[in-house]
Amino acid sequence: MLAERKLQKVKIDLLRNPKFALMSGILMVGKTSIKDDIPTAATNGRDEFYGREFVDKMSTKELGFVVMHEGMHKMYRHLTTWAKLNDIDHNLANCACDYVINLQLRDLDTSETYIAMPRYKEGEKKGGIMGLVDEKYRGMNAKQVFDLLREEQDEGGEGGEGGEGGEGGEGFDEHDWDGAQELSEDAKKQLDRDVDQAIRQGLMAEKKVGNGAGDMSRAVGDLLAPKVDWREVLREFVKSICAGRDVSTWRRPNRRYISQDIYMPTLVSERVGHIVVGIDTSGSIGAAEISEFLSEVKSIAEDVKPDMVDLLYWGSVVAAHEKYEENDVPNIVSSTKPQGGGGTSPSCVTDYLAKEGITPECVIMLTDGYVGNDWGGDWPAPVLWAITGGSDAISTNGKTVHIKPD
Repeated sequence: MLAERKLQKVKIDLLRNPKFALMSGILMVGKTSIKDDIPTAATNGRDEFYGREFVDKMSTKELGFVVMHEGMHKMYRHLTTWAKLNDIDHNLANCACDYVINLQLRDLDTSETYIAMPRYKEGEKKGGIMGLVDEKYRGMNAKQVFDLLREEQDEGGEGGEGGEGGEGGEGFDEHDWDGAQELSEDAKKQLDRDVDQAIRQGLMAEKKVGNGAGDMSRAVGDLLAPKVDWREVLREFVKSICAGRDVSTWRRPNRRYISQDIYMPTLVSERVGHIVVGIDTSGSIGAAEISEFLSEVKSIAEDVKPDMVDLLYWGSVVAAHEKYEENDVPNIVSSTKPQGGGGTSPSCVTDYLAKEGITPECVIMLTDGYVGNDWGGDWPAPVLWAITGGSDAISTNGKTVHIKPD
């Protein structure tokens, strides 16, 4: 059987099998190709690539496991979510992602009736399974596994080569981190939409056939509604982009003291510029939510000390623009006067920023999420969407956090 035909048959069998309904949407995302120059299998987070010789030597069960493995890399957005881990240690990042996936796949088919982790063939350098799996990483995400692997490596352990109580050794696929980064911004945004839709499709299909995947189903559901503290996400977003502070440097001695033969460092200002906060006043956001949200914004602004906080109230148009300089920020909650109403069109904010020539370092948008397909278009800075009111919307333009009632 040709490798192309064999791979196609395996994918069709997986799609038809109700046991793997959760992955049905993900298995359709991106393109699948057979390559002569790839030793095993790989994904860039969207497309899958399989080596011809690798496919030829796999049993259909083993190939099914590999196909599911690549699909789970896409579903968990490993190649983008954990790109920084790859920058720190390429090998450990690969291992961490694989440890997470392989445990879940083995749980899906413990008897290996349909899929089986690939095994080294007779005459190859190792016996047993090829992939990385270890019970001690159960319930962890890739970052948590990565941190433990680094600790083990620093202590002189194997650090990703099986480990005590584990099986396997080197993994059976490659991770195309570079290919993931080379996708255009439009392609990345479209991929996020496709994966999100595929996850929802899989959860619906799984519910329809009544064959849940237990812990994996819950983990996948969390991808759509992550259980995080929105305050922490908001604070991390602002601080990572505009961590304002005053620092000193010895490269430019303070001239005030040179005449006294005293050398002191000069303070160098690294304070941030503008932060724009846009609040949707067209929907279900009440005074209590606005007050709580602005209290957190005030606290963060006091930490990073921006030159200006531009507060915009918007619906179908920007109804009010309030400016708060550094010394005014502590009064933002008590002095603000929300205005607005009408429709919901985030693009009115980007239009307003362009018209007024406002170029902030970051933008924070509070909304109920019922914006249709309008996520603002071209933003002049990184944007975080804080969504309240029970909507499970995910922005296609920027980062999203859902504000849940305490």
